[in-house]
Amino acid sequence: MATDDRTDQHVADLTELWSVAAQAYLDGDLPRYAALADHAPDFTLTPPYGGDPRHGFDGSDQAVERTASTFRGGEVHLEVHAAYASDGLAVLVATERQHGTVGDLPRQEWSLRITLVFRRDGGRWQLVHRHADPLTRPVGTQLFAEIARGEHAAE
Repeated sequence: MATDDRTDQHVADLTELWSVAAQAYLDGDLPRYAALADHAPDFTLTPPYGGDPRHGFDGSDQAVERTASTFRGGEVHLEVHAAYASDGLAVLVATERQHGTVGDLPRQEWSLRITLVFRRDGGRWQLVHRHADPLTRPVGTQLFAEIARGEHAAE
């Protein structure tokens, strides 16, 4: 997709916005994340833990509490591999290089491959879709097959 100065600026603005939003999420600060990342009413999420896509953004008190107790800080660096933008739609294909504390596990790498789709609504960008998975390194056919068969599924 061809870009011009305006669409290049859209990509730069969204990249900066998402870098700050991802840091807020890893810090367990869901209210700040939600204030930065405006989710469209028809938002969908393909979560990094697998399972079916989710519809809608949960900003409830329970979700805020759950996020704060699960994500307890670290560092995030956004590596954008490709970006596409028009006046009304933008897509970022990136890796969130994350290192931090999640759950009861020790501080470690939590990097995710992500695809973000934004739609312009009036004067603001809304996140309409996020796909995230932890496959930032290649896996062999055997492990891929085991995952596809559900052999590593959580109870």
